[in-house]
Amino acid sequence: QVQLVESGGGLVQAGGSLRLSCAASGRTYSIFAMGWFRQAPGKEREFVAFISCSGGTTYYADSAKGRFTISRDNTRNTVYLQMNSLKPEDTAVYYCADQRGAVTTSASEYDYWGQGTQVTVST
Repeated sequence: QVQLVESGGGLVQAGGSLRLSCAASGRTYSIFAMGWFRQAPGKEREFVAFISCSGGTTYYADSAKGRFTISRDNTRNTVYLQMNSLKPEDTAVYYCADQRGAVTTSASEYDYWGQGTQVTVST
């Protein structure tokens, strides 16, 4: 059974940091690229970051560049999203997802999704 489980969300003050984790199980994740998305209340799900299966290629939304870092540990089947200098507009539910293609920001290109973890940034 394929499963993605996010963790690490929480409440943080503006300017603070959080590290999200996405633990994968059910298949060999070293052959899957991974992405992080987020969805704020009343808004569409939006792309945040992408990492290739080897970790050699990363890609970020403009809103994440310079503040967020995506990484992965294939020995642990885990993908991370380090978020620094958080802003109130980063408040959202964050999701990880997998896919077998090249860099893509389209949620429809991703296969399996986790249940999400809430990130709330206060002023």
